[in-house]
Amino acid sequence: MDHNEFFPPHDGVSLRELAAHLGVELLDERAGDELVRSVSPVARARKGDICYILSRKSRADLETCEASAILCDPGLKSIIPDHIPVLATKKPHTAFAEAGALLHPIALRPSPVTSQSGISPAAFVDPTARLEAGVEIEPMAVIGARVEIGSGTRIAAGAVIGADVKIGRDCTIASGASVLSALIGNNVIIHNGARIGQDGFGYAPGPKGMLKIVQVGRVIIQDHVEIGANTTIDRGTMDDTVIGEGTKIDNQVQVGHNVRIGRHCGIVSGVGIAGSTRIGNGVMIGGASGVNGHISIGDGVQIAAMSGVVADIPAGQTYGGIPARPIKDFLRDMAEIMSRSDDRAKRRGDKKNDG
Repeated sequence: MDHNEFFPPHDGVSLRELAAHLGVELLDERAGDELVRSVSPVARARKGDICYILSRKSRADLETCEASAILCDPGLKSIIPDHIPVLATKKPHTAFAEAGALLHPIALRPSPVTSQSGISPAAFVDPTARLEAGVEIEPMAVIGARVEIGSGTRIAAGAVIGADVKIGRDCTIASGASVLSALIGNNVIIHNGARIGQDGFGYAPGPKGMLKIVQVGRVIIQDHVEIGANTTIDRGTMDDTVIGEGTKIDNQVQVGHNVRIGRHCGIVSGVGIAGSTRIGNGVMIGGASGVNGHISIGDGVQIAAMSGVVADIPAGQTYGGIPARPIKDFLRDMAEIMSRSDDRAKRRGDKKNDG
């Protein structure tokens, strides 16, 4: 691909070294000294790039591919042009992710805004805050009273860390994010503009309108969590809102108060999760889905994009639609709707021709 100043290419890793690093097989050892420097989509890959394919659907893209290496399943070797070295693996997608991390480590988390290191004189750090050695605070960031931040963590320009918040080691809090009433683990990434720990949406009817219910809980974010730009995670009402270890949350997701999300979940953009819902481990929720409050979603559940989840889902199920139901039922219903629509269109066409 065309390189730019934002993510410059690596100095070079030989295919022999890369294969060992990834635990994959270089099928032609004569190509072991070939260097790769960057990642690229298949159709635009040039010398020095590495790319990957998952199926024979990429055959057309290979016609213009000039990559220095391609990752693929051993069963796809026959469709790879002879001039492209093959790194064979049963998990090419995973191997490509690991290769990208090796070649472009600075792209794994939000980059620093300035070239300064340490604590900027243009930041405000409350004198009661406790910062371990190696913390970086960029200009215009605000660190509140009694905050604790672990070594290797960077608080980017314009971020706000509220009083008594605790942030672990090797975290990145990106520009414009705010973190309040929260305990953050180690190696957590919070992207630009995310809002963590504001009060949840809780009201009770009163004689003169809605009465605000105080929200005195916390947000607890465990290790290795990543939270996308402009996502909001409300603090609990009286219990805690919890995001489990290794969970990845996309941009513009709303997580309501008292929600508990398990470990290693994936939640795609535009999802809204209402208060007090329990989500198990390894759950995947497709984009723009809505999840009702006070329900439970079992371990390993998969929810299709743009679904509306209104009731509990047992572990291991795949659901879709509005209201969400087992995916086979949803697909059958959609097939019937499309069939009826086609029939109506045919009848209208017949009437038009008769007229």
